[in-house]
Amino acid sequence: MANLKVNGIILSEHNLGDFDKMLTMLTPGIGKISCVAKGARRPKSALLAGTQMFCFGEYLMYKGTSTYHINSVEPIEIFYNLRTDLDKLKYAVHINKIVQDVTHENQNCYNILQLLLNTLYTISETDKDLDFVLSVFKLRLLCILGFTPNIRECVNCKEKDNLEYFSIKDNGFKCSTCSKQDTSALNMSKSTKTAIVYTITSPAKKLYSFNIKDEALEEFKLIAKIYFNQKLEKEYKLEELF
Repeated sequence: MANLKVNGIILSEHNLGDFDKMLTMLTPGIGKISCVAKGARRPKSALLAGTQMFCFGEYLMYKGTSTYHINSVEPIEIFYNLRTDLDKLKYAVHINKIVQDVTHENQNCYNILQLLLNTLYTISETDKDLDFVLSVFKLRLLCILGFTPNIRECVNCKEKDNLEYFSIKDNGFKCSTCSKQDTSALNMSKSTKTAIVYTITSPAKKLYSFNIKDEALEEFKLIAKIYFNQKLEKEYKLEELF
């Protein structure tokens, strides 16, 4: 059987037998896959570090009848700080669940994987507000999934000025006049509008290189939360880990 060299991140791990693991891995080219790591739970296993949840690495594997089998791994990033801070871990697990919901096998997941890695790095290595990071992640993920809101003009009358509302129902900005007929339209300040535009249009590597505070942050979080739940037709709630 031909070996494959694949970069990927471990989304979940489960015990299998006495010493093995069953893993769910997200890869850029072949999407979300199931992998068996033989002997990965042995204390001296070469697979021990690279088969933990949130480990991103380079994996050498082959495809079996129904799953992939890992031969070796070179860890690239393990996001150590996620394991030492319960708040960071809680948000990382929440984001991880969302990613598992929206990805599938044999799917090009390059953009989703890039977003996940950038998000986990931001949570792990910075002190940015975790709700802010989650909101940016949700809005950017929707764009990748095909739900990019119209931010250039009013979605109703095409007016380019006075865009003071975000319409959940009509997927984008609305002017103050058109918003009066839309009960799903949420008011937003200029700072909130700027944050939304930046989140949608910024280069992937600079996605989290901005800040938003106070009332604008609350508006941004509310819009991202409601728009995300409405488009994915599911309400995602942060859950306590223990």
